[in-house]
Amino acid sequence: MNDKIKINLKMAGASYPLTINREDEEMVREAAKQVDIRLNAYREHYLNVSLERIIAMVAYQFALENLRLKDCNDTEPYTAKIKELTEVLETYFKEQ
Repeated sequence: MNDKIKINLKMAGASYPLTINREDEEMVREAAKQVDIRLNAYREHYLNVSLERIIAMVAYQFALENLRLKDCNDTEPYTAKIKELTEVLETYFKEQ
């Protein structure tokens, strides 16, 4: 069975033929929906701004959110602290 499917994704009034993994279809369509929601919100708010500039603003907003989420999901400081505490505990129990 082929895990790839072909879909026509509609965003910003255009159609994009894509081949995607079957299990990603819902997420891909939801992403396109989110783009359209933000695009339409900017269009309503900035009536005299070109579509090109509005698309740039939408891309910027998604990129900024992505970077913020990346910072929130950075577990390195916690991993380092857990390692440090584990070493302290191991040292303590070896001395007992």
